[in-house]
Amino acid sequence: MSEESTLCASSALHVLLLLVQQSELAVPLRSLQKLTKAQRRHHTSLTNELIENMDKKATWDRFYTENGSKGQFKNFEWFFGFHSVQDLILPVLQSMSHSQSGPVNILDMGCGTSALGPCIYKTSSCAVKVTCADISSVAVKLMEKHANSTSAQPCNPSSALAFLELDCTQLRGYFGARSLDLILDKGTTDALVRSKEGQDKAGQILKQCLQVLKPSGSLLQFSDEDPDARLVWLEREVRGATLAADVGVQELGELRGVSYFCYQISPCTSEKVSK
Repeated sequence: MSEESTLCASSALHVLLLLVQQSELAVPLRSLQKLTKAQRRHHTSLTNELIENMDKKATWDRFYTENGSKGQFKNFEWFFGFHSVQDLILPVLQSMSHSQSGPVNILDMGCGTSALGPCIYKTSSCAVKVTCADISSVAVKLMEKHANSTSAQPCNPSSALAFLELDCTQLRGYFGARSLDLILDKGTTDALVRSKEGQDKAGQILKQCLQVLKPSGSLLQFSDEDPDARLVWLEREVRGATLAADVGVQELGELRGVSYFCYQISPCTSEKVSK
């Protein structure tokens, strides 16, 4: 069966599953959009269903159910895996660990079945407390089952790893103010801003991240979105936040023909005088 006929016969989620199979489980969202446009004349309603509903829990429960039914567990990575960014993340953790006595408190926000959080837990020489959170209960259960079956040991014996079902628009309902050192967002904001009703949710999550981060903490967004677009959006959302924040960007390089960036959002030491 040709690729075109396979796509025409698929559901919207099968389009994404096909991308997973073709890209060794590392998928750029921009590629999904390009594929959608190329095939739109054949299955507009099906592909639009996926693109427009990436902010919905049911979409991801279905995706991870279908992806998990393929047999042996495999981590699904948006964009790239841990090894592509470990040289950026691990020095940040080391620097944070020097300024505190306890473990570095990390949230992998919208983790899906990515190995990012577990790899940090296994690799970091400094003590870390990693929480992998996702809105999909299916993804969380798959991750818990895989972690229990592999019994991976941390590099630092004081490190901890946990999995949590959590709607990330409700961060303040679970994490206390100024309680997290580092929040990692690999594809979560990208999925939201590309969906029909997700932009407001993305802005809400950004503002809550600033509230739960320590003054010395940072939110790192990994994205394939160009700085000309993402920085404008970030700076606009930050201006509407209760807490002031600094926004920066670092180019990570190109992978499979796609350029990736790391956007760093860090709370300022003082609150805004006026909103």
